[in-house]
Amino acid sequence: MTEAAPINAVMRALADPTRRAVFEKVVSSDEITVVELTRGSGVTQGAISQHLKALKQAGLVAERPEGRKVYYRAQPEGLEPLVDWMSHYGVFWRERFVNLRTLLKEIDP
Repeated sequence: MTEAAPINAVMRALADPTRRAVFEKVVSSDEITVVELTRGSGVTQGAISQHLKALKQAGLVAERPEGRKVYYRAQPEGLEPLVDWMSHYGVFWRERFVNLRTLLKEIDP
């Protein structure tokens, strides 16, 4: 399983519903600016920038400055600690469900 720091950073970053919505919008775009993320979101440009900063620190987005604009794009490899963590527990629960299914068949054939 992965170290605690990366998984904690990813989970902390995605725990906030607004930040998750920003991340999903970035993921659905090739590249996107803060202005485009702010449009229609009901969130201030400053708040969007703070959410992007947290996502960047967690390794979930990258930025590319071009002139006065900064373009953001998703970093899929930033989700690796979360995927690893879920895979570990997926195996745990699959085994438990197989055991439960076997027990239920024994109880009520």
